[in-house]
Amino acid sequence: MVDNCENNLINPNWAQHGYIQVYTGNGKGKTTASLGLAMRALGRCWKVLIVMFTKGGNDYGELNSFMNLSPTIKGNLKIVQAGLNRIVYKNNETEDDIKEIKKGWELAKKAIKNNEYQLIILDEANIAIDMDILDEDEVVDVLKNKPEEMEIVLTGRNAHPKIIEIAHLVSEIKPIKHYWDTGIVARKGIEY
Repeated sequence: MVDNCENNLINPNWAQHGYIQVYTGNGKGKTTASLGLAMRALGRCWKVLIVMFTKGGNDYGELNSFMNLSPTIKGNLKIVQAGLNRIVYKNNETEDDIKEIKKGWELAKKAIKNNEYQLIILDEANIAIDMDILDEDEVVDVLKNKPEEMEIVLTGRNAHPKIIEIAHLVSEIKPIKHYWDTGIVARKGIEY
């Protein structure tokens, strides 16, 4: 395979405008969609930041895949887990969870302000907002003032109406049928 990032001739001003995308809803596939977008962007030599709010630990197949990318492509990727070694919900959050999530948000804000990446994925940011850990007005303000060419994606259930209002693309993933409803538990390689 040829590593196209070495002699990248791609116009860095690819469209002169980056958009805000939201993947929300109760269906499966929000994070998966955003990570597919990350792979596409990395394949075009973009610098990509993924901040995983409410998720910690290393038992995620996507983390294994990203760590095994070619050195050049991997050099354009930064993944930050802003969560402890578990998934956080409203009924199990602790002060340590809140600190980790807020630390991840501070890092994301700095990266946005400093225009360090072409694509930033704020995975499960909608949940952190819904849990009142991140302030929706602050997030909206940061998004409204993002660099013109930067693409930002927010994932997670219960996207706040203010986030939906400023977004350029909103996809609601709705469950029609899911094998979980029959008692099947999360499977390695499919759900994580």
